[in-house]
Amino acid sequence: MITSPTSLRRSERARRAILLAALDLCTERGYGRVTVEAIAARAGVSKKTIYRWWPTKGAVLLEAFTEALVDATPFVDTGDIGADLRTHVASAVKLLSVPPFGPAYAGILSELHHDDVLAKTVKEQLVDPRVEEALGRLRAAQDKGQIPPHADLPLAVEMLYGPVYYRHVLRKPVQDEETVAALVAHVLRSLRAPGY
Repeated sequence: MITSPTSLRRSERARRAILLAALDLCTERGYGRVTVEAIAARAGVSKKTIYRWWPTKGAVLLEAFTEALVDATPFVDTGDIGADLRTHVASAVKLLSVPPFGPAYAGILSELHHDDVLAKTVKEQLVDPRVEEALGRLRAAQDKGQIPPHADLPLAVEMLYGPVYYRHVLRKPVQDEETVAALVAHVLRSLRAPGY
């Protein structure tokens, strides 16, 4: 049977139910014990529905995590690059420090080592777009003279995010406001931003 585009179109209500079910199960059982079968049962949909839209449970949880991260960590421009980066990084730290998002993302990262499709999806749907947004915010600061024109902005992005994800993956203590402020100040100093 040939499936029509209409039959493949996602029901937003079912999509939301699936994402919520996946996150709830991840909190209750841990990433490793979540299955597509359990997600389907909790969401009140068939496994076929899930597999029509996502290839694996990792892809389901990635979509849920990405939506939450984008909503929680906008790249605002108040005119103060230091304050904006502190707010942004602190929001990412906060999201990663609580269930279901922290455990879900740790589980996704663990899958990357043996799931090339998921690794590619994480890069294309989460990492690359967020890096581009971060670069855009840094370029805006550069245009205003807050960051020197010769600064290595891609390296600055890695310096900002690297410690956040390093601490998350190794389950080190969560960065507090003071630590985030010190990180942002260090990165801006390394770029020789005026005032840092």
